[in-house]
Amino acid sequence: MTTPHSAPEILAFGEAMTLFVAEATGELAEVETFRRRIAGADTNVAIGLARLGYGVGWLSRVGDDGFGRYIRHTLEAEGLDCRHLTDDPDASTGLIFKERAQGGADPHVEYFRRGSAASRLSPEDARAVNFDAARHLHATGIPPALSASCRELSWHMLERARQAGASISFDPNLRPSLWASEAEMRDTLNAMAAHADWVLPGLAEGRRLTGLETPHDIAGFYLDRGARAVIIKLGPEGSYYRGTLDGHEASFEIPGVAVSNVVDTVGAGDGFAVGAISALLDGLAPRDALRRGNLIGALAVQVPGDMEGLPSRQRLAELEAE
Repeated sequence: MTTPHSAPEILAFGEAMTLFVAEATGELAEVETFRRRIAGADTNVAIGLARLGYGVGWLSRVGDDGFGRYIRHTLEAEGLDCRHLTDDPDASTGLIFKERAQGGADPHVEYFRRGSAASRLSPEDARAVNFDAARHLHATGIPPALSASCRELSWHMLERARQAGASISFDPNLRPSLWASEAEMRDTLNAMAAHADWVLPGLAEGRRLTGLETPHDIAGFYLDRGARAVIIKLGPEGSYYRGTLDGHEASFEIPGVAVSNVVDTVGAGDGFAVGAISALLDGLAPRDALRRGNLIGALAVQVPGDMEGLPSRQRLAELEAE
């Protein structure tokens, strides 16, 4: 746990947006009332790890506006260290509106993030970060898609964390519409993944980034480029691991946790990442890491918000003991 004066042990960065979730089903054009939340894959993971008792530092920018203040207050209430969260007076906070889907379907979302405060992030925003105190860095493929300066920040964070000896997890979290081309997205994210210890793509993402079909071959692509382990999210079917185990290469699949009522699939992959990363940081075996990832991913799809299903350490212990 981070104290007010100590540097955080886990670093995360990216864009947090104010989220408006429709109160009723139907197209956004017809919905009159929304519930306010926050959204962002990077913040979902940061909040999930903080709820499990880790000291997590959040690096980003928000607008000097009501939405930015809401995000700051929410993240601080979740226990995140926001000393590296900057209020930008010249740009606004990103917004996202989400439909309420039925029957477990993927909800339609609309973003208002072009030119947002977070898109103005650069390596200068990390100037005061104490990388030597960091135990782990979690990175995703979203910041490098936001702007050229955000891409520079992503490389800076990866390289400085590696130099400091911190472990690194990387989730591609593809946002194709934010990239200039498919090739630029593929080449950039594959190069960044090569800097990570643990690479966590979804199966469809892995296929799109590598051009390979099976989990075994996708994992091999990243292992050949320097990753220690590759954990592939298979959706309701569970997850797949390939990497070093007891000094030897191992691969296996862990079945998913059955969910009788899927409310909202957004955030499931982030929940999985929280489970897998926390277990590995706790020193658990890869099989246990995948089981925890599957469990928290299943919790995430049973609530309408992106991160409301992420458990506390006590709740997680209760669930794992069942």
